[in-house]
Amino acid sequence: MMTVNEVCKLTGVSIRTLQYYDSIGLLPPAQRTEAGYRLYDDAALERLSQILLFRELEFPLTEIKSILDDPGFDRTEALTQQIELLTLKIKRLGDIVELAREQKQKLIEKGEINMDFKAFDTAKIDEYTKRAKEKWGGTKEYKEYNEKHADSTSEEKMAKAEELMNVFAEFGTMKDKDVSSDEVRAQVEKLRACISANYYDCSPEILGSLGQMYTADKEFSKNIDAAGGNGTAEFVSRAIGAYVNRR
Repeated sequence: MMTVNEVCKLTGVSIRTLQYYDSIGLLPPAQRTEAGYRLYDDAALERLSQILLFRELEFPLTEIKSILDDPGFDRTEALTQQIELLTLKIKRLGDIVELAREQKQKLIEKGEINMDFKAFDTAKIDEYTKRAKEKWGGTKEYKEYNEKHADSTSEEKMAKAEELMNVFAEFGTMKDKDVSSDEVRAQVEKLRACISANYYDCSPEILGSLGQMYTADKEFSKNIDAAGGNGTAEFVSRAIGAYVNRR
């Protein structure tokens, strides 16, 4: 069992947010002490990770509760959609950084810049988010598309994304190694820990599905290869496969 303070330190979710989640029946504690303090078990933490997943997809809390309480909820598919959305956001941030570099160079060389706003276009992300909402929300109306993320600032989100890309960059330096080696296995564990700490509990089953997705989905492959060099996505996929099969 974990106390409120321990859960806050582990997840970064504030005490006030946990209290509010409890008050609306979204995340009740597993039990309370004699003094009335909340205690959370593994099941509660698992549910919290699912809540944060859908918050990242900008679902209103009332919709999240309805989805998680549905016996037919498919978490694997939900995770797949969240990862795709995060990948789109990472790509957009990369485009903006590249634009800034180009504009800086033009300013240095010519003393002027021609602003290109394409990098700021969120149409693809917005469309994907809409499709994800329609998938998980059924026919219900979505009145809170612009609801703020309760637990992370934009800077914190960017830091999480950068940490994940750094893990893939490290994989890129290992491509000459055996995927079953202790060093590569430790890197897979680092990837799993990064995902669990920043996004959701990454079980071996989910990790295996991600490994397959890294090569099956062109957008994933492109972003991973951009971080670690050509062939990194394929190497990570094989490394994850070896890791999961060995367990």
